[in-house]
Amino acid sequence: MPSRHIIVKAMAAAMLGANARFMAVCYRERIAVMYSGRRHRTRRSEVFKGFVMKNIATLVVVLTALFLTGNVGLAHHGQAAYSNSEAVTVKGSVTDFQFLNPHCIVTLEVKTEKGETETWQGELTSPNHLIRAGWNARSLKPGDQVTLTGWRAKSGANSLWITRTIVNGVELKTAAGT
Repeated sequence: MPSRHIIVKAMAAAMLGANARFMAVCYRERIAVMYSGRRHRTRRSEVFKGFVMKNIATLVVVLTALFLTGNVGLAHHGQAAYSNSEAVTVKGSVTDFQFLNPHCIVTLEVKTEKGETETWQGELTSPNHLIRAGWNARSLKPGDQVTLTGWRAKSGANSLWITRTIVNGVELKTAAGT
């Protein structure tokens, strides 16, 4: 009868892929048990112990990196683009109202002191906050006369973060309870 090492080598050589080493270990154990005459089960958990521990460590590192860096991509910009040093007030006629996430947008036509028409855009908080303050998608309609007060864009663009809204002479609260 051939030696057990030759059988193990032959079996391992016959197998391809990543399982060859594992199978060789299993067959070596089984052959050793066969020759010793003892009944013994192969301990596959010992064979896979290093493999599992290595993969768990890798998984922990990857999940930690995703947790720590994932928040950077989800950071909220808030009102960083607006200068809150002085309030600006504009009066005009609503041309569009977008009651959508992440922020509601009001577009209006404003007459300048020279009689020219400028398009202004006002940004509000999320629809969720506005609903709690009593707003809905029809709170502002095209043609409504509005007075918007807020912080102007730092870039100088005709855009503002709205802090106060007056529609046809009635103030609409921008936050619940205020």
